[in-house]
Amino acid sequence: MNETTKTNQAADEAQPAKPPKQNSRKRLLALLGLASALAAAGYGAYYYTVARFHQETDDAYVNGNLVQLTPQVTGTVVAVNADDTQIVKAGEPVVSLDAADARVALASAEAALGQTVRQVSALYVNNNVLDATVQQRQADLTRARDDLRRRSEVTETGAVSAEDVAHARDAVKVAEAALETARQQLASNHTLTDQASVSDHPSVLASAAKVRDAYLANARNTLPAPVTGYVARRSVQVGQRVAPGAPLMAIVPLDGVWVDANFKEVQLKHIRVGQPVELHADLYGDGVTYHGKVVGFSAGTGSAFSALPAQNATGNWIKVVQRLPVRILLDPAELRAHPLQIGLSMQVDVETHAATGSQLATSGETPYRTAYRTDVFQGYGEEADREITRIIAQNSNGKSGTNVAKQPAQRTEQAAKPQPLMQAAGA
Repeated sequence: MNETTKTNQAADEAQPAKPPKQNSRKRLLALLGLASALAAAGYGAYYYTVARFHQETDDAYVNGNLVQLTPQVTGTVVAVNADDTQIVKAGEPVVSLDAADARVALASAEAALGQTVRQVSALYVNNNVLDATVQQRQADLTRARDDLRRRSEVTETGAVSAEDVAHARDAVKVAEAALETARQQLASNHTLTDQASVSDHPSVLASAAKVRDAYLANARNTLPAPVTGYVARRSVQVGQRVAPGAPLMAIVPLDGVWVDANFKEVQLKHIRVGQPVELHADLYGDGVTYHGKVVGFSAGTGSAFSALPAQNATGNWIKVVQRLPVRILLDPAELRAHPLQIGLSMQVDVETHAATGSQLATSGETPYRTAYRTDVFQGYGEEADREITRIIAQNSNGKSGTNVAKQPAQRTEQAAKPQPLMQAAGA
């Protein structure tokens, strides 16, 4: 029994033992294969449920409007009230030009308007004077005819000579001619005054147009900020002589910036107008997420609109994947909370799950349309019209003053409108 046991033990000792490392390697390979299979399955599930509905790019930058501040008249800069990085409000005076010559021209135009108003007022007064002259000439003619009749009745008695009768007949003709002259003068004066008051008279409107032109030229020596924004690229200096249209500075309204994302052409198949977008700025990192939506596509790729477009009709042509700018509108509330400057880099992720929108907006389907305007220059014309109304009222008198007083609301409204003045100037 003991010999048998010893024999088995000797046989076991003689058999080579399996190395432990080989067993662990097999287990690791099995685990790695299983992990790879699970990862592939997980990625496949993620791709078909999430990833394939997202298009991402880091070739995206913040863009916005650069509102140029340019003079409308020639002048010498006497004041610059803002510098780069400073904020200005719409209507705030930013640059001032020397207005000495413009003020002289305005004073001359105002004096000419006052003189014209007085001359036109005299025309209305002359209507009464000429009407009285007609009545006087009518009385002279009646008296001359009565005198001729009396002389003709006593001619046969010899009390009046034939020469006296001839003189009386000539006096009647002279009175008739004088009456006709007075009537023509009255009609001529009525032609200049009928169907118009002093404020509506063509001569007054022409002078008023000159006042308005001089007033605008004087007011334009002060350049207001067209919009509220931050000053950038200031190039104007005090003492500089500027001409109309010369760029003095740019004003950037940062509350209306957007993002231009340059997607590869192979990524655009499922991107549509109106799709939601998540964005991250390199300025704030992943801690700040912006939300927006696709609002439009560029009409051409970046290379097509470049200063030197690619010439592909050559022998050394190499295909390069093109990129098309896609405009993304940001949430204004998020933009106010975390402002962005023009040119900053953005990470863009477009969710393309909802592919019901259009790739290019049509005329009947415009989900987003931008309109920019400023009203800071409108006040110049309104102030000029008020000044014109004041000068007309100050220099009007006689019957013309009565006409203006009869319809003050209508005259004031007409004087406040710049269009009739411009039409009169053109006429």
